[in-house]
Amino acid sequence: MDWLLSIFLRRFIRHGSLTVTTAAGKRYTFGDGSGQPVAVRFANAKAQRAVLFNPELRMGEAYMDGTFVVEQGSIADVLAVLLRQERIAAPTWVLPWRLARYLFRRLQQFNPRSRSRRNVAHHYDLDGRLYGLFLDADQQYSCAYFEAQDQSLDDAQLAKKRHLAAKLRVEPGARVLDIGSGWGGLALYLAEVTGAHVTGITLSQEQYARARQRAVERGRAQDAVFRLEDYRDVADRFDRIVSVGMFEHVGVGFYDTFFRKCEQLLADDGVFLLHTIGRSGPPSVTNPWIAKYIFPGGYIPALSEVLTAIERSRLMVTDIEILQLHYAETLKAWRERFLAHREVVEGLYDARFVRMWEFYLASSEMAFRESDMVVFQIQMAKRKGVVPQTRDYVAREEARLRAIEDGYSAPLRLAGE
Repeated sequence: MDWLLSIFLRRFIRHGSLTVTTAAGKRYTFGDGSGQPVAVRFANAKAQRAVLFNPELRMGEAYMDGTFVVEQGSIADVLAVLLRQERIAAPTWVLPWRLARYLFRRLQQFNPRSRSRRNVAHHYDLDGRLYGLFLDADQQYSCAYFEAQDQSLDDAQLAKKRHLAAKLRVEPGARVLDIGSGWGGLALYLAEVTGAHVTGITLSQEQYARARQRAVERGRAQDAVFRLEDYRDVADRFDRIVSVGMFEHVGVGFYDTFFRKCEQLLADDGVFLLHTIGRSGPPSVTNPWIAKYIFPGGYIPALSEVLTAIERSRLMVTDIEILQLHYAETLKAWRERFLAHREVVEGLYDARFVRMWEFYLASSEMAFRESDMVVFQIQMAKRKGVVPQTRDYVAREEARLRAIEDGYSAPLRLAGE
């Protein structure tokens, strides 16, 4: 089995320096020697065989179980080397796994109401203390917007909310729907800074309870209302709709349902802004490890899949922005904060959970840094003329919002504490 692993890795690893110690004790080094050297070891033959024949699922599992050990560098460094390689044809033995995942992807992403609730609970209804350890003070669990390389995570997340609000062009008294409102940070921002009446909906019991509590604490219970509700069951009409980090959970078979529902909910002169992870390449499948352990029922869409569904809904795309490396920097900050509290997390769960989440954050970061993951911000309307003809209004609106924020500086930055 060592010889097969050696042949594959020698063919695959062309750049960098990766040293692998097999379960039998043999040591191989691959790559051209450039960059920071990393070294890994297989603790037993079973783990080595599993990773070789189904690496996309079994590598993460082996790291969780402690049978794939990083001896030099970190798991993030190892994944950086692997994802930085030039694309080559996959070995023939992994093709059946990939084909099966593609053929059955609609079944895996079949997300009716009951399954959507279970999927959300799997990830978002974990111990609330966990997220407080690595997110910003406002607990924004989506891509931040880094206006400068040295910007702090908290400031970048505030900039993200400001950027979204600027594109929405929210006026005082506007009725806003936040689909997938999380812990309520964006809804509270819109209520406080723009004077909007915001309805936030979520399927997470933990997020719902915390968002309502925050609204009461901030004296915004009348302006920021949160409901435990599926987007398919909303019956009101709104001047603005925003959805951040929720579309990844819709499922490709429900794209038409999602956009047609949003078209029904949006006022004739309304604006809808979708912020979602996307892929710069063609349609694909969900990584099997992510689907099993982190986001069941989730899928990262290609832009072509999103736009064709929007076209069928009769919504009009008015602007598209691609955020390239912003999420990589966000995830790096999350990973570093998470690892700084690994003993606390181990006390909440166990060491295997810590390794699982480290692998999740590291693999996600490297997918944005080295692979085809990006973030789409897609602005939509029902007719022309709803948004200005040139994009300079975004910068002007951001400047106006920033001036308003100065009066709310403390609560906006410390809302999650």
